[in-house]
Amino acid sequence: MADKDAKDTKDEVVEVVEETTETTETPEAEEKFAKSGKKSKKHIEEVKAEEERQARKAEKKAADEAAAEKPKGEAPKVRPLIERRGKKYQEAAKKIEKGKVYSLADALKLAVETSTTKFPGTVEAHVRLGVDPRQADQNIRTTVVLPNGNGKTVRVAVFAPLDEAKKAAAAGADIAEDEEFLKRLDKGEIDFDVLISTPQYMPKLGKYARTLGPKGLMPNPKAGTVTTDIEKAVKEAKAGKVEYRVDKQSIVHIGLGKTDFGAEKLLENANVFFESLKGQKPASIKGAYVKSAYITTTMGPSIQIENLYN
Repeated sequence: MADKDAKDTKDEVVEVVEETTETTETPEAEEKFAKSGKKSKKHIEEVKAEEERQARKAEKKAADEAAAEKPKGEAPKVRPLIERRGKKYQEAAKKIEKGKVYSLADALKLAVETSTTKFPGTVEAHVRLGVDPRQADQNIRTTVVLPNGNGKTVRVAVFAPLDEAKKAAAAGADIAEDEEFLKRLDKGEIDFDVLISTPQYMPKLGKYARTLGPKGLMPNPKAGTVTTDIEKAVKEAKAGKVEYRVDKQSIVHIGLGKTDFGAEKLLENANVFFESLKGQKPASIKGAYVKSAYITTTMGPSIQIENLYN
């Protein structure tokens, strides 16, 4: 009996000791980090963040690939361009044979017939050249005097010494001034279509180049607007002198007149323009000079014309 009591007492003592050990056991030591290097806390956090980023990237890539593998629906149906045009344009386009190349005279007659505007539209020529505008000798820019004018009222301004300004006014210039002209530019008053100046006055216009240049109003010797013969320049500008130049796409655009001119006057203007264009052919050009040419009107269909010079 005594042995049994001793054994029970011993079991109780062991149980108490185990409970005490569980309650008094020291907590797990915190993870220790190095102050710097690959085992530092900062580096470990950066590595973990990069791993998470790469995982997200892989998930996105997998989702994109899965989406790409899905069969796509039918492409949206797009109506032909001619069907998206107005009714007047569609009726006018029916008069032009598709794929046909017209003579210049026939094209101009047809252009007048197919004009869709209620007002006299401008008859235009658009010519694609085989030149490289980046080459100085192939950057075509010149002027031509159309015998019947271009149908526009041209406002001519002259910036020249007082005596030259008086001659310009007598020749028909709308504005002809000396230093007073610069005050207009300072106020932003640009109420003219052509600006003519003498060579000695050009330096004074330098500060206005950013204003006049983008509008195509800066005088230029190639355009005949920087000259010593002010009277002649004014008369030519008023008579229908127009400037044309090749753009970055190697295309020349010019207005030949209005639809109410009639086919004959338009043909006279067109012949003068194409002869002028022929005279501008660079000596260094290889291959075709004129690649294609079209006649069109304001908001009207285009008409391809035969190549006149190749």
